[in-house]
Amino acid sequence: MNRRTRFFRWFRVLPLLAVVIVGALSLAVGFAPKSLLRKYVFPITYREAILDSSYRHGVDPRLVCAIITNESGWDASAYSAAGAAGLMQVMPSTAETLVGLGYVDGWSYDASNLLDPTTNIEYGVACIDFLDDNLGDTDQVIAAYNAGIGTVQEWMSSGSVSVSDVIAYPETRIYLVKVNETYKIYQKLYDENLNDK
Repeated sequence: MNRRTRFFRWFRVLPLLAVVIVGALSLAVGFAPKSLLRKYVFPITYREAILDSSYRHGVDPRLVCAIITNESGWDASAYSAAGAAGLMQVMPSTAETLVGLGYVDGWSYDASNLLDPTTNIEYGVACIDFLDDNLGDTDQVIAAYNAGIGTVQEWMSSGSVSVSDVIAYPETRIYLVKVNETYKIYQKLYDENLNDK
């Protein structure tokens, strides 16, 4: 078997493996003490910034926490190979677009300062707000946060009811599962104001 064949075999197995790992984590969450999970596995840092931006944009702060967990693992200085920066892995071009569309006040939140946690959260949450205003449901918003709004709109143009049925990118399929599972866990651990349940 040549290298290319092995790559494609593993490439197909990765989404299934991710689902199994996330499922096992979800099962473990059911048995672990909530206080331990909140402190070590699903913490919340920058709580006030998350709440402020979430309230301003009408976004569930627990979804924001789930996206941060999966995008950067709460590393405010994270950079991707593509150039996305900070906690919510915001692209500089996306930040500029959000200012231009009026979703973010560029005077209060400088688009060139995406490593500042408060600024990054504002842009990330504004992006979720924009996606929510232009897409059909939370799964589409999550998929678009990873793959882009145009890509998700193209997938949905097939007439499918569920984005999970038409995702063409394995990375996005894995991302959707991971964010949804993390979101459910944050919903179990925290209320809408990010207080302990």
